[in-house]
Amino acid sequence: MPEDFGNDVFINCPFDEDYQPFFHALFFVVVACGYRVRCALEVDNGAQARILKILGIIGESPFGIHDISRTELNAKGLPRFNMPLELGMFLGAKQFGRGHHRKKACLILDRERFRYHEFISDIAGHDIHAHQDDPKTLIVVVRNWLRGLVPDRSVPGGEAIYEHYLLFLRDLPDLCDKLRIKPDELTYADYANIVSRWVLHNPP
Repeated sequence: MPEDFGNDVFINCPFDEDYQPFFHALFFVVVACGYRVRCALEVDNGAQARILKILGIIGESPFGIHDISRTELNAKGLPRFNMPLELGMFLGAKQFGRGHHRKKACLILDRERFRYHEFISDIAGHDIHAHQDDPKTLIVVVRNWLRGLVPDRSVPGGEAIYEHYLLFLRDLPDLCDKLRIKPDELTYADYANIVSRWVLHNPP
């Protein structure tokens, strides 16, 4: 088991442009609460199958945040099943894994609490938390869940972290300018580096 296993949070969510404000908020609150984000975007290796990369990250992460709110049909009339698939992989690792895998914990998010009944009823019995398509609500819900994972860890309230996130967004254009990167050119690695450094020097 990696030495920092206890701090890794696997984020399973869409990575398209429409979801980006939610992903950025999600990334920020995880880092602000003292955890390390893990997701499929962290490694761009054409020699490795994507599913194996995701399985590797799940294997190294004790915690997972799964947003299943984006399962709408695409232009061809087909749904996006990546998020439910990766949720199933995470739950399978907890159920059938050995040792520390048995201690895995996850947060399942949707835009409405009981909407999942319409498309993935097999997860009935799991607590589903609604973010109402609102980044502030998302930050509060994720903060409260992370707070419960380590009872003796001190974490600011959701409202405080959201206000801190707004300060970060205010500073982001200047931070990008110093790095000679346009905000719309930010890669995952760029954003991860900027957030981590900013939170380190501006703790919530």
